Amino acid sequence: MGKSVCDCDVIHSEIVEEVKKKMLSEEILLSMADFYKAVSDSTRMKIINALFEHELCVCDISSLVNMTKSAVSHQLKYLKDMNLIKARKQGKEVYYSLADRHVKEVFVISKEHILEKIDEEDC
Repeated sequence: MGKSVCDCDVIHSEIVEEVKKKMLSEEILLSMADFYKAVSDSTRMKIINALFEHELCVCDISSLVNMTKSAVSHQLKYLKDMNLIKARKQGKEVYYSLADRHVKEVFVISKEHILEKIDEEDC
């Protein structure tokens, strides 16, 4: 059998125009891609997981993820620059927490998605 070849530019021009009007800007799509790059690292996900549970200082995070304070600080800076976490200073200590409910929601939804897939595979 030969490959199917589309010999036209647009089949459903009305639909294409409707969708085109609703497409996000390149700037927003790039920012969304950057968001997913930020959470695509397992170390950063461990940190987000810990901060989902409680506000923590760098020492406590280091202990939880079994990394040096320097390495954790590097990841925290990246997450903060991406607006995924926020910092609060209390005396000499800096405490980190998730930036807002959206980060929590994305974490919960992605966890539920993964757990559902695991449950389906176990059936």
